[in-house]
Amino acid sequence: MLIFCGSVFTSAQKTYTVQGTVQDFHDKTMLENAVVKIGGFAMKTDKKGKFSFDKIPAGKYTLIAKHPDCNDYTENIGVDQDLHITITLEHHTGDIETITLHGSHKSKGSMIMKTLDKSEIERNSTENLGNILSRISGVAVLKTGNNITKPVIHGLYGSRISIMNNGVKMAEQEWGAEHAPNVDVNDFEHIDVIKGASALKYGNDGIAGVVLLEPAVAPKKDTIMGNVKLSGISNGRGGEISANVLKSWENQWFVKAGGSYRKLGDLYIPHHTLQNTGAEINSFNFSFGNHSFMQGFDVTYNGINQDFGIYRGAHLGNARDIYNAMTLGQPYYLDDFSYNIGYPKQNVEHHIVKLSAYKRFADFGKITFQYSFQLNRRKEYDVRKGDLKDTPSMDLRLITHSASLTHLIERANWSLESGISGGFQDNYPNPGTKARRLIPDYYRYDAGAFSVFKYRFTPKLNAEAGVRYDFSRYDAYKYYDAKEWDDNYADVFPQFFVQKNGSRVLTRPVIDYHNFSANIGLNYKPAKDFDIKFNFSRMSRTPNPAELFADGLHHSAAIIEKGSLKINKEVVYNANLSLTGHFDVLKGLQVEANPYMMFSDSFINQIPVGILDTNRGSFAVWEYQQIKARIYGIDADAQLNILDNLKWNTSFSALRGDDLTKNEPLILMMPMNLRNSLELKLNKPSNFYIRLENENVFKQNRFPITDQQVQFIDNQELVTRIIDYSSTPAAYSIFHASVGADLCKNLNLNFRINNIFNREYREYLNRLRYYMPETGRNVVVTLKYNF
Repeated sequence: MLIFCGSVFTSAQKTYTVQGTVQDFHDKTMLENAVVKIGGFAMKTDKKGKFSFDKIPAGKYTLIAKHPDCNDYTENIGVDQDLHITITLEHHTGDIETITLHGSHKSKGSMIMKTLDKSEIERNSTENLGNILSRISGVAVLKTGNNITKPVIHGLYGSRISIMNNGVKMAEQEWGAEHAPNVDVNDFEHIDVIKGASALKYGNDGIAGVVLLEPAVAPKKDTIMGNVKLSGISNGRGGEISANVLKSWENQWFVKAGGSYRKLGDLYIPHHTLQNTGAEINSFNFSFGNHSFMQGFDVTYNGINQDFGIYRGAHLGNARDIYNAMTLGQPYYLDDFSYNIGYPKQNVEHHIVKLSAYKRFADFGKITFQYSFQLNRRKEYDVRKGDLKDTPSMDLRLITHSASLTHLIERANWSLESGISGGFQDNYPNPGTKARRLIPDYYRYDAGAFSVFKYRFTPKLNAEAGVRYDFSRYDAYKYYDAKEWDDNYADVFPQFFVQKNGSRVLTRPVIDYHNFSANIGLNYKPAKDFDIKFNFSRMSRTPNPAELFADGLHHSAAIIEKGSLKINKEVVYNANLSLTGHFDVLKGLQVEANPYMMFSDSFINQIPVGILDTNRGSFAVWEYQQIKARIYGIDADAQLNILDNLKWNTSFSALRGDDLTKNEPLILMMPMNLRNSLELKLNKPSNFYIRLENENVFKQNRFPITDQQVQFIDNQELVTRIIDYSSTPAAYSIFHASVGADLCKNLNLNFRINNIFNREYREYLNRLRYYMPETGRNVVVTLKYNF
């Protein structure tokens, strides 16, 4: 009996060793100081992520592993032998949505990026995208009047800027100078601007940069949340209402919807109103999906409809009126305020449907698939008479299909992201307009592949390199005047000829483009408070449809555009440097300088080359040309925390653009500008702030001479006059102010005044600056209710 009891006792006390490692799911980095519990036993991992329990009695246990910023790991185990366990924790809970570069921006690497956060967007929610982005150094606005704006980054705009709407590259006939981005800023929680051509994953068109528009990420809990905003706008005597609602569940399903409506009448300039400058905009968005850690999907719809009046005084009937308007500087068609949007005007609707899904694999990485469909319908109405008075002069329908498949793998010191993409566009200009089609029928086929490799040499030095190949094909049907075809293209492109119909020649240009792009980048942190970033890229871009095919009156821009089949792909070399330092001045000073340089011997430029009288009036002729060009400049930003609740911000930008072919300045280069702001925040009342801003734009003294000669009858005599298309507006300084606070727990009031002193000024980058000044004082009051 003693021998038997002894053996039983020995068996009951038998113990085993349980050891293993705790590592990150994404990059397999071993996690130090992770707490591992087995029943009542607990310990922390060492520097190599290892743990070891030497004497765990046989039995059933619950194993728990915890680490800061990680999801807890739980597993039931049976200990009846020595065990070795590998525990994997999700260590990027703040960066699960890797489609975005928000949050801590850990993945931006050497990219030079600026962010407008949720509070900045909400304070300026009645502004359009271009005006909001102009608050970032190095970003300006190209305008057609005072409603239609588009962003300019380092002097470049249009097809050279990729705008990503929740991961979808906008395809909205962005080649036009007056084709404003079709987005509602109320849909987004933050906006990131990547300066320079360092983000190859978004395509090869982003020579100037990329704008990332990102909505809020649904919380992973059972909740319903949203807001309703109501704004009153003095300039235009209008307002805006918007609403957003989101329902999410702990099982990580979500559904959300939102929309807005804005109505403005004719806009006010100092002492006058401008006829036919109103706007009406409505938008709607809806999405649902499930975003768990291992896998997820979502379905999204965005739709927007915009009506913009084009100032009637920019569409003048003859050369004499144009000369008088531009020489005297006095706008025509004043002071008859109306909410009616007459002719000329622009109506644009844009629809996006996106389907995306992702799946994570422990050792293979993350696979993401995305498909998007876009429909863009643009109607531009001229001042026409008779049966055609209500018929648009331009009616374009653009359908775009895009699909992409990407793979991301992360390891301790490196990551590799690669992908392939394809796209198809169908452009249809409605012949029912009975007007010459500015852009012809065309199909466009696109295919691309990219790979971006990032490597961490030391905690202070990171590097990345990327390559991309893109293929594009245009298959178009276009009519040319027989003389123009014979003089310019018959000998160069005889294979495009189809047939001749009287004085017109039908052609079918089929043009292929092969584009290779690459970039390298470094991010070096020599000291705790100092950061250096550098990237160099070679980007190759396919010409857009306007640069190749434009031929006729662009009604809303009030110009005649001429493209050329002889234009080749554009290749640009781009270098960007960023130096950031933190200094112990008062409560903290941060300074960043961003010098840059771009060079191209195939730069596509558009300049005015003449005045043409038509049966619909007299218009300037702008022609696309390919030249050798150079642009260089600097952006500088500083933030000084004077007190804990008082800060001063300043930003400065200057650039120089040169046409090296003609040895003259490039046209429409952003003037030097300086912006300052002083903001005070107080805890009582809740979220109270007051902000004063000063915006200074200097005179652009470098411009090409593009004056045009016209003839008209004056006092019964034929006279010749010179129209000054070259001179730039005077410098100006304007002030803005805003104040806001929470009136109660869920109710916020924001009050903003733009152009406080009602200063009259003109902007060089406004294509209609010849006919009118910029808007005067504008008071905006916004009431927001959160739930």
